[in-house]
Amino acid sequence: MLAEMTNAGGPPGHEGNVREVMRRWTTPVADEVTTDRLGGLIAWKKGTADEPRVMVAGHLDEVGFMVTRVTKDGYLRFQPLGGWWSQVLPAQRVEVHTKQGIVIGVIGSKPPHLMPPEQRNKPVKTEDLFIDVGASSQEEAESFGIRPGDPVIPHSPFTVLKNEKLWMAKAMDNRVGCAVAVEVLRRLRHTDHPNAVASVGTVMEEVGRRGAFTASAAVQPDVAFAVDVGIAGDTPGVGKDEAASRLGEGPTVVLADGGHLAHRGLLALVQKTAEEQGIPLQPDTLPRGATDASHIHLHGRGVPALTLGIPARYIHSHASIIHRDDLENLVQLLVEVIRKLDRTTVNRLSQG
Repeated sequence: MLAEMTNAGGPPGHEGNVREVMRRWTTPVADEVTTDRLGGLIAWKKGTADEPRVMVAGHLDEVGFMVTRVTKDGYLRFQPLGGWWSQVLPAQRVEVHTKQGIVIGVIGSKPPHLMPPEQRNKPVKTEDLFIDVGASSQEEAESFGIRPGDPVIPHSPFTVLKNEKLWMAKAMDNRVGCAVAVEVLRRLRHTDHPNAVASVGTVMEEVGRRGAFTASAAVQPDVAFAVDVGIAGDTPGVGKDEAASRLGEGPTVVLADGGHLAHRGLLALVQKTAEEQGIPLQPDTLPRGATDASHIHLHGRGVPALTLGIPARYIHSHASIIHRDDLENLVQLLVEVIRKLDRTTVNRLSQG
């Protein structure tokens, strides 16, 4: 399921392919599958009661690009969709998604051999980059079906590494959250839960978490979990005070980010459940940036919300790495917490 989701292309505003993958996986296990008016997917699974409404949300979109212009020489100018560090872009293969199909290209730049020393030592600017699709003219590029507005994504297929518990792919941010939302729904088929669960794939998270507004309006949640990836700190040069979580050491729980503070009661419930189940839980903070929880928790009169996730290496690049055990533990944790979210418990959370 995660391989299908990560291989699908879906930058902000172009999530349709990913939504259909998620729809195929949720339809056999959900009672109802709908969408909001921006294209967010909502799959409902009712338990022994129609409420409280529990929202488990990943976001469908990935960081990508959009073609802005085709030059006379057949090169593509582009703009980012979502946050990119320009240094990870040159020489990376990409897919241009056109109405005629996928066109493979590579992100090019002026060779450093042709630069003076002072320019060579400076970071390359995104606006100086271009995409080479092998066209010799604007007319040839357009004959491939390429037009301004076409979405562009990294070309980086899902790969199981030599250590088979480590998985590498583009778009782990945040197809991980969508896959977890589906798997939670699947496992709830075999257990009683005293609520109605909405597994959600939101849109346009990477450009301001816009789909969290519309999905929350459609779901009307009483309690919510945003499921997203965290930044792993287990690579050379990263200090524990910068990023503390490590692959294989459990799910992450975000205590604070740039748009949301963890709901204290819901956090306590999750921590207690993790301890009861023997699931390691890694606390995380995100001083810059935010998840869908930043908008979900402000819906209506307020929604007790929490961001849960797993560590990932190299997010917002062409290839990220995650650990399968972290995924498994996160799914198990969410299932056990949801089983506790009856009307009485959620009322207590809603009262602070």
